[in-house]
Amino acid sequence: IKHVTASEYNPFEAVNTNILGSENIINEAIDNNIEKVIALSTDKAVDPANLYGATKLCAEKLFVAGNNYVGKLHRTKMSVVRYGNVIGSRGSVIPFFMKEKKKGVIPITDKRMTRFWITIDEAVDFVLSSLEMMEGGEIFVPKLPAMNIMDLAKAMAPDCEHKMVGIRPGEKLHETMLTETEARSSAELPTRYIVRPEH
Repeated sequence: IKHVTASEYNPFEAVNTNILGSENIINEAIDNNIEKVIALSTDKAVDPANLYGATKLCAEKLFVAGNNYVGKLHRTKMSVVRYGNVIGSRGSVIPFFMKEKKKGVIPITDKRMTRFWITIDEAVDFVLSSLEMMEGGEIFVPKLPAMNIMDLAKAMAPDCEHKMVGIRPGEKLHETMLTETEARSSAELPTRYIVRPEH
């Protein structure tokens, strides 16, 4: 489950899918001797302010710790990629703005709000390159641009009015890609940060 509002509305399903579902994947990967598994996470897992982010943080921890359960008889390695909002993906604000601009008014939660953005192609390339370099237990974080919501609204619908509707439950004004603790144990590469496992 990949949406804040859906997770807030149906918290048990969010836990079943994002946490227990992660445990199922980890167990099956080990039992079937899968070579590499990479979990997809989100910037909302960093200091989560909502249930969705909390379930994704838990999933990250499970996949990193899953490497400790592999044992000597199996070869499975598990890592995580964590990125921001995927442009044009289901639930993205971009298709929503495209629909709303036909009405002449763009709803804005808060004019100060910023988000990290990545294209679908960039996300796929990032996952594949992380899969190649992973050794097990890392969290791969791309260096992404952030955009103010007002800049996005003006670029997409320059002739529309803006209606302030307020921040939805569980939303932050600004997301972050790394915690302060993670930053101390991260390696920096030209295109990404790698949070190294504590072990």
